[in-house]
Amino acid sequence: MAGLDVDAMLKRYQERAIAVKKRNLPPVGGEERQAFIKQAEQDFMDFSIVGDATWTFDDGVLTLTVDFNPPAED
Repeated sequence: MAGLDVDAMLKRYQERAIAVKKRNLPPVGGEERQAFIKQAEQDFMDFSIVGDATWTFDDGVLTLTVDFNPPAED
């Protein structure tokens, strides 16, 4: 697909995950603070998963593959 750079897209997701980790908490408390923290955790997980994917592009179909197996011990 012309103009699609999947490696660059995945890199942006990796960068977003890092940005979420570095995100400062706004000056809120109570339920709002907890909601913000929960959303940040979900954002980090989502961006990390997509950012770590491998990909193939076959017959016009982009497939992202995410391996959830633990790393092999050497």
